[in-house]
Amino acid sequence: MCGICGIFNFARNEPVNSEILRRMNQKLVHRGPDGEGYFFTEGKNFSLGLGMRRLAIIDLATGHQPIYNEDKSLAIVFNGEIYNFLELRQDLIQRGHRFYTKSDTETIVHLYEEYGTDCLKHLVGMFAFALWDNHKKQLFLARDRLGKKPLFYLQQEGTFAFASELSALLELPFNFSLNYPALDLFLLYQYIPSPHSVFTEIKKLPPANFLLLREDGKIKTENYWSIDFRQPKKNNRALAEEQFTEIFRTAVKQRLISDVPLGAFLSGGIDSSLVVAQMSELSPGPVKTFTIGFSDRDFSEIEYARTISQLFHTEHQEFIVQPLAIEILPKIVWHYSEPFADPSALPSYYVAQLTRKYVTVALNGDGGDENFGGYLRYLALKISQDIEKFPGLAPILKFLARTSLPAHLTGKKLWNYFQRMAAALQLSAAERNLLWHGFVNKTWRDKIYSAEMKERLSEFPPAENYLLDKFNQAPAQDIVEKSFYADLTGYLPECLLVKMDIATMANSLEARSPFLDHRLVEWAITLPPGWKIHHFTTKYFLRKLLAKKVPAKICRRRKQGFGLPLDNWFRQELSGYIRDILLSPAAVQRGYFNIAEIKNLLAEHQSGQGNHGYKLWALLVLELWHQVFIDKKFKF
Repeated sequence: MCGICGIFNFARNEPVNSEILRRMNQKLVHRGPDGEGYFFTEGKNFSLGLGMRRLAIIDLATGHQPIYNEDKSLAIVFNGEIYNFLELRQDLIQRGHRFYTKSDTETIVHLYEEYGTDCLKHLVGMFAFALWDNHKKQLFLARDRLGKKPLFYLQQEGTFAFASELSALLELPFNFSLNYPALDLFLLYQYIPSPHSVFTEIKKLPPANFLLLREDGKIKTENYWSIDFRQPKKNNRALAEEQFTEIFRTAVKQRLISDVPLGAFLSGGIDSSLVVAQMSELSPGPVKTFTIGFSDRDFSEIEYARTISQLFHTEHQEFIVQPLAIEILPKIVWHYSEPFADPSALPSYYVAQLTRKYVTVALNGDGGDENFGGYLRYLALKISQDIEKFPGLAPILKFLARTSLPAHLTGKKLWNYFQRMAAALQLSAAERNLLWHGFVNKTWRDKIYSAEMKERLSEFPPAENYLLDKFNQAPAQDIVEKSFYADLTGYLPECLLVKMDIATMANSLEARSPFLDHRLVEWAITLPPGWKIHHFTTKYFLRKLLAKKVPAKICRRRKQGFGLPLDNWFRQELSGYIRDILLSPAAVQRGYFNIAEIKNLLAEHQSGQGNHGYKLWALLVLELWHQVFIDKKFKF
């Protein structure tokens, strides 16, 4: 695992500024503390510089980058892991290629020699890389299918530049302007989806895409992989369980290849438990496992993780996150480079920090929910679809949605769910998905935005269109599968995988995700949706498999997630902290929000009249981002 960056001058008759490239590379040192490397070349009308920081995982002795082909006409800087590199290497040797290292990176160079950009179709793994082809005078950038590894880029004033993290690009001597529609996307979804970034001039290369840059500066981007749910479904569950067992075993086994110690994140949930169970079968010794918890038992999964640890005899470590842990939030905001409000970013950072004390690689359960139906919104969509099959029932529920709650039911969770379902039936399927997925709705955003901010956003499409379009354009017929698709191509790569990449790389730790093996993803879409969401049970297929290995209480438990007790924190230990940040003179002067509404939000929350923890967290992160990147109040 590494960090990569580069500068390509195509309309500036000057060499790459090596000092700027080194500063960019230094911003990525946490991604690769074990070494650095550079490549420079010039032509008649161009100059190029590539940089990388290395976290040594495989081929510790000779795997230094950049890596070249036999005649050095190709050079690559690479971030990630190729899990099938040994098989690819053997095939390439038989085809006459000569290898000088034992690294997976060199495999890509020779694969490109053999297949060109189609080399991507042969790779199994997570990656972002830049490959210079001196014959074609062309730079080839690519990201893996699911978007595990990030890649930011810009093109400005005759220069193209790229980097693993946005902060490295800020070392360039250009002006950067705030992307206000991206801030609106952030408040709705908690993250800024590709190709957008917080700055108008900087873009993200989307997952499963590659970019070709010619010496004249012309760019071509292309998608090389996609998923399609419109295909025949499996009908033999016993056979499907056998197939899953084999595919999953292969995915885990390939992710155990390492020249450094490895372990696993363990929450005690379905996905991480399956990963640890499979690791324990394949590993010669005890698996090292790591868990984060909270003193608030409603948010802590430690007891479930302990059960799995004891069952599979792992070497287990735990860490309890306290409210004062939020002191590190400005540094975490710096690592993300742009506003990112998934609260689990905080415990994810701490579990990665804990894990790195013992191992350099950690497997996790990311992807299990999106592939096998783990979210309650999938169940809600299914129920709404079923209700519509009874013409007489839907009008009654819609009437109740417009009816005030009886006093004795106000605040009752079950009745609230019932009324939300009734309200959802008045919406299209895509709007329902947005309702159960979106962080805050447009009504609330319009309420808190200042007149100036609303004016800035008025000329752009609504932020809601991003998810509505993904759902409506999904290659699926079943509405639950449309939601699967929207998550696999949206929420998963743009939020969850960003969180995992930043949390682990900030601590020089590599995270590997067996459930995101693209072969497993392609197989999982052939399962009928009823095998994933069965009656009122989410992730039914995986629960049945896990029931053969672990106690029933693990298989029956609801998904808990990796959240924080924000409502309590912002009423108690952090009540003064959140108020001071959001109502500081600097925050007020930014002009984004109606400050009276921010004060009302704080008052409602801290008096217990409302639960606005997640909204306040997003506003907190946004203000801290400004303090870090605009005001330069913190130095990291």
